[in-house]
Formats: sequence, structure tokens, C-alpha cells
Amino acid sequence: MTYPIRSLYRAFCLASLATAGILNAATKPNIVFILSDDVGLDNIGCYGSDKHKTPAIDKLATSGMRFETCYAAPLCGPSRCLLMTGRYAFRTGGITNQSWRGNGPGAKAADEKPMAQVLKQAGYATGMAGKWRQVGETPRIWGFDEYLTDNTAGGWYWQSKVTINDKEVTLPDGSYAPDKVHEFAIDFMRRHKDQPFFFYYPMHHVHAPILRTPDSASANASLDAHYEDNIRYMDKQVAAVVAELEKLGLREKTLVLFAGDNGTAMNFPSTIGGRMINGKKGSMLEGGARVPFIASWPGTIAAGKTTKDIISFADCLATFADLADAKLPANFKYDSRSFAPLLRAEPGHPREWAYVQLGAKWYVCNHAYKLNEKAELFDMSDAPFVEKPVAPDADTEASKAARQHLSTILKDLNPAAGKTDAAAANARKPGKAKRNNQTPPP
Repeated sequence: MTYPIRSLYRAFCLASLATAGILNAATKPNIVFILSDDVGLDNIGCYGSDKHKTPAIDKLATSGMRFETCYAAPLCGPSRCLLMTGRYAFRTGGITNQSWRGNGPGAKAADEKPMAQVLKQAGYATGMAGKWRQVGETPRIWGFDEYLTDNTAGGWYWQSKVTINDKEVTLPDGSYAPDKVHEFAIDFMRRHKDQPFFFYYPMHHVHAPILRTPDSASANASLDAHYEDNIRYMDKQVAAVVAELEKLGLREKTLVLFAGDNGTAMNFPSTIGGRMINGKKGSMLEGGARVPFIASWPGTIAAGKTTKDIISFADCLATFADLADAKLPANFKYDSRSFAPLLRAEPGHPREWAYVQLGAKWYVCNHAYKLNEKAELFDMSDAPFVEKPVAPDADTEASKAARQHLSTILKDLNPAAGKTDAAAANARKPGKAKRNNQTPPP
């Protein structure tokens, strides 16, 4: 029997397309994003912490890439909104920790094209477990198929109530809530191991109240001892996630990311190489929004890499969409730039600057200078330890050029014309917070 050339060609093309589709689905990586709470650069061993040991997180960094210049927002809520939306706060209204309470515009999923929805439309199973409340609404509304969360904005450890897929559940007496979060995460990965999945794992460690962990030697230990216990437990759970992916045969198919949502809480300072980072959680200094960020994907990301390239939490959405071969909606303004080429050691277009906002305060910065909403310029050559003010009458040629360049960027962004809240600018001023192991700050 003979076949017309045109029919044979058509059959070949259809077979090729089908094969390409199979290969494309097979090469879409799983994505696991572990977000720690109130964990700054000075909390993590591989970033040079003089006080804290984090062997599992350090191992994750040596297996992949450690980012030295990642910017989130200075507080939990705005950081998480930036991450989920890929858009700056003045566009979304996710400007403070109070926005979800109605004290500020607040972000709404219906007005956004959020991360989980984008990945879901690309064929991903989407799940999350952990801290959510300050984003607002529910994880399901934001695109997560399955979720476990709680009703607190702070640390959540020995409480008994959880919400699982819109239903309140009471845990057995003596349950350690982070273990339930972890169990949910592991169960999700096991059940979805045969399809691409995205799991968002926003831990409560190490947000106050700083309480004992199941591994603590004594319930009556000092606050500092319990804080160190919480750092260790966080590290232990990161190790367990990686171990489970290896057990499932998914390690080389999975991009694992670890980050902090903002700087270290003000009442738990540490040093890096004997020096204090300038500013902590809640401040518009480097210690407020410059956070640890690690990406590991064996076989794709070369091991032991460190990069100074600037990235923003906003960039995760475009990066994940890029890796998932997901189509971003047309005619919708994102502030997200994919760093997938950097992960794959391909030519890309790295950021030249980052934008950070909290309430009615904001700044734009590059490696050399920072300019804020008051038009104050800072020399960043010794950041994150020192940010030296540069007065206009003391400008050098370099600082004058930077002042003009950064001013143009802020003018183009025009945050003041967007969603801001003047009262929120003073919601959390830098200062020494009361060391209290019972009442969690925002």
C-alpha cells in the first residue's frame, strides 16, 4: 500500500508535535519555594553568620546558587504580596502588614494574575502550607488547589486550630503545628510526584513568639536558646524536604528555593564577620529588605555558584512561568523579570536596580547607590553594613550621575500616583523592640 507524500508529511508533523508535547511536559520542573519568616542574612551560615549554624541550608546553597543581592519588602505582608503578584506594592495595594485588615488598600486576587493561577493554567498542581493571612482572602482564591494554614499573622507553634482546604480542623493535644505544615507539604509532593507541581511552603520559623520546639532540651531555657532551637528546627525541615525529593526520585526534576521574607527581627541581632547589618525588619535600610535567597536544581544549576546579580521577589513569578512554559497574560503590567537564564547559565537581562516599598516610603537602588522618596541619596559601596548619605553639594561625578539616573527611574515608576498609605509609613519605625516570647510583633 502506498501513501501520498502530503499524508506522510502530515502524519510526521503530528507525531513530532505529540512527542514535543510529551517532552515539554516531562521537562517542566517541579518548584518548591520555602519561605522562612523574619530570617535575615545574619541568620544563615552560608551568608557568614557569626552566631547561627544552618548546615542543611548551607548544603542547599553549595548544591546550587546563592544570591547576594535579593530584595523583598521590609515586612511579611508586603513581601508575600510582591512574591504572589510579581507587581510592586503601589500597583497592588499590598503596602503594609495592615492592608488585609482594611488599613490600606490591600491586594485582591481578582485584580491580579497571581503566581499559583499562572502555574495552574500551565498544568501544575498547586499547593501551599504555612503562613498566609497577611496576603488576604484564602489561598484557594489565589490559585492553590490544596492548602493548610492558620489564622495567625505571627508565629504559630503549639496552637490547635488549622484550616485545611477551607475547613477548620482541630489538631490532637500536644501537636506542634510546624510539623503538621511539614507533613502536609510532604504528602502533597508524594501524591503529585507524577505530574509537575508547585508547592509554596511559608514557614512560621522564626517569627515570634519564640517558643520551645520538640527538639528543645528544656521548656524553661532562655529566649536566646529557644531562638537558636527554632533556627535549627527550620534547618531540619529544609533538610527533610530535600531528603523526600531524593527519596521520590525528583531531586533533579525539582527547583528548590529558600528565602527569607524580610530582615531579622530587631530583638535578635547577629553579626556577619563581626559587623552588624544596617537595619533590621521593618526598616527601609538594607537589613529590612535584603534577604537570603538560594536556588538549587541539580543537573541544571551548576553547584557552588554565587551571584551578585540583583533580583527582586517580584521576579519569581516571571521566572517560574518561564521554567513552566506558562503564558503570562497580555496587556497586564507585571514588574517581574525572569532570572531563569541565570539559573541555566544562559545569556539574560539581569536587573540594573531594585524597587522597595513600605507604606508611603520607598527607594530604588543599584549596587552603588540608593535613592529614596525624599530624594536622599546613599552610597552603597559598603552595603549591607553601611549606607552613607551623599549630600547634593558633596556629589562626585559618579554620585551626580546616579542621582539623575535613579531619579528618572522613580519618576517613571511614579509610586505616589499609585496605592500608598501615609499612616503606614510610620507603622513600624526602626528601634529596639521589646524582647517578648509571648506576644508576636507583626
